[in-house]
Amino acid sequence: MAAAVLLRWAGQGLYSSVWGLPFGAGLRRRLSLGSSSNGEGGGGSWLYFPLRDRDALRVHGPDTESFLLGLLTNELPRPGPGGGATSEPAPAPAHYAHFLNVQGRTLYDVILYRLQECQEEPHFLLEVDSSVSGAVQNHLKLYKIRRKVSISPCPDLSLWAVLPQTAAEGSAKPSLEKGGKPLVLTPDPRAACMGWRLIIRKEDLAQEVIPKTQIRNSQDYHKYRYQKGIPEGVKDLPPGVALPLESNLTFMNGVSFTKGCYIGQELTARTQHMGVIRKRLFPIRFSAPLPEEGICSGANVLTEAGKPAGKYRAREGDLGIALLRAERIKDPLHIKTSRGQQVSVVPSVPDWWPQASK
Repeated sequence: MAAAVLLRWAGQGLYSSVWGLPFGAGLRRRLSLGSSSNGEGGGGSWLYFPLRDRDALRVHGPDTESFLLGLLTNELPRPGPGGGATSEPAPAPAHYAHFLNVQGRTLYDVILYRLQECQEEPHFLLEVDSSVSGAVQNHLKLYKIRRKVSISPCPDLSLWAVLPQTAAEGSAKPSLEKGGKPLVLTPDPRAACMGWRLIIRKEDLAQEVIPKTQIRNSQDYHKYRYQKGIPEGVKDLPPGVALPLESNLTFMNGVSFTKGCYIGQELTARTQHMGVIRKRLFPIRFSAPLPEEGICSGANVLTEAGKPAGKYRAREGDLGIALLRAERIKDPLHIKTSRGQQVSVVPSVPDWWPQASK
């Protein structure tokens, strides 16, 4: 019943472009402001967002693959086909996954990149929330035991999100200035609407590898992903609280139900087998400016009658994300601020979700 309600409510024309929620028009105009019209080097079609709240960890060694497979919800990216003498090398493959605790709840979300340049032994970069980079390293070392695996931070790397300005450019590959050669330039594995992921060495930034006129701030990136309902980091996915399937891990290609065992697998597999997920993370819009005191993470989302409909997670400006009961998303909903002021919220259904789930 909930799935049928979602499908009817999604409707036609809810999204008109890659930047497309109706309430995102102002953001879309602001992001495209000052873009290049000639599109030299492919830069005019793309926007580049520095991810200062994301870090990279390097994991490598003979036992790396079996080690990571026992900890992650997804398969590891396999080596891609190499380029020939005249062809360009294929993008470094990437996968999305979660680390879970033994109870099956999410600890950390991660994007994994397999480095093509390393042939002797498997080399991976793990993109993680910078606020828990140390905790992720400790989590890995806890299970390393005597395996031949090396784990180290990469402070010399700079991470970027690359998003198309319109849907027409979404299938093309972004180009960098002056023939710059990034360490990683690959499609975001979570959803096509999230464009590409870019990792360069920080010293390369001084060489103007990224088109300066196309650089935008990270706040606009977070607003965009909230429009699309993409959770990222511990604010959206509280460690030990979030459940992977309620966090739309299946929709974001972040879980394999055919791989071998991993920590926290039992609850995830049982939930998938039952086929009943009553709550999900939904994009939300605040209908009015928020007061200065703001809203506490985990605040209750309520119906007009005061019945619980879910939990608020995080926001950027007037856009955010919340864990909501599917059967309540058409109801008028509100959240109370820390001082008791009532603020209305409007959920939406992302257009990139599988049709059977809407």
